[in-house]
Amino acid sequence: MNRKFCFSVGVIALLGASASTALAAEKITYMTNWLAQAEHGGYYQAVADGTYAACGLDVTIQQGGPQVSGRPLLLAGKIDFYMGGNLLQAFDAVQQNIPLRIVAASFQKEPQVVMSHPGQGLDKWEDLKNADQYILGDEGAQSFFQWMITEFGFDPAKRVPYTFNAAPFIANTKSIQQGYVTSEPFAVEKEGGFKPNTFLLADYGFSTYATTIEAMQETIDKRPEVVKCFVDGSAKGWYNYLYGDNKAANEAIKKDNPDITDEQIAFSIEQMKKFGIVDSGDAEKLGIGAMTDEHIAGFYAKMVKAKVIPEGLDIKKAYTLDFVNKGVGLDLKK
Repeated sequence: MNRKFCFSVGVIALLGASASTALAAEKITYMTNWLAQAEHGGYYQAVADGTYAACGLDVTIQQGGPQVSGRPLLLAGKIDFYMGGNLLQAFDAVQQNIPLRIVAASFQKEPQVVMSHPGQGLDKWEDLKNADQYILGDEGAQSFFQWMITEFGFDPAKRVPYTFNAAPFIANTKSIQQGYVTSEPFAVEKEGGFKPNTFLLADYGFSTYATTIEAMQETIDKRPEVVKCFVDGSAKGWYNYLYGDNKAANEAIKKDNPDITDEQIAFSIEQMKKFGIVDSGDAEKLGIGAMTDEHIAGFYAKMVKAKVIPEGLDIKKAYTLDFVNKGVGLDLKK
């Protein structure tokens, strides 16, 4: 009886401890900057396989979209972390004295590409400026295109707006068009019946980090353990998504975004691996999410030269290295 009683007390105590741990899990919201897709896979993976939960976080992923502006929600404290696009937004925050910092860079390379038609004299990077027409969105025209003009002599007079419709590019064989390596080449091949030439801007010097994790300075100061858990959990999530069983994460992505297909997800994952979007450069030794002062300063200098960002910003205010470069998750790479 005594042994049974002691066993029962032990089980009750264990269950009580488990319940306390579950109750102690801190609820946080991470908002993405677009509809759910494979490019967000690492975060969905960390939710699905319990990686965030293992270090004490109950994470909700709130998807963005074309009519959603997430950064104001971060500034207002309505969300805990936000998916930044690239370093330019963080530099802009410094310029506006907004106490926001990048705490990790999930992508070593921005997936931004320029596409061209094969066999039309536009098969090499140095040929692209000779295209009759550059189909580029407004944001791109104000950022990477300025770098293309400064560094490679592209003609600003040839730029026409990109409306996220591939038809004008498909119709004009002498045109080039912007896109994401994980998305637009897939759409062009489906709609146009040909595989476009794909030039990843990162491989030609547009060296920004991308798909960053942004947090307010107050969160960093007051809840550093939450930031650490989220950054570490995201890194592990990305390793497991790219190199492990990602079925549950993909199902969660499709639940949030019913319009996405298995074929599109598979293409995006293949492209992220092929082009080293997530796992390349500094991440190969320091772990996914890696950032360095030198890399960020080098990109800033390029943007100053291209007159995209003003000179003299204290760019150290745009990010912190306190939560990255520790090799978290490297043991998960298969």
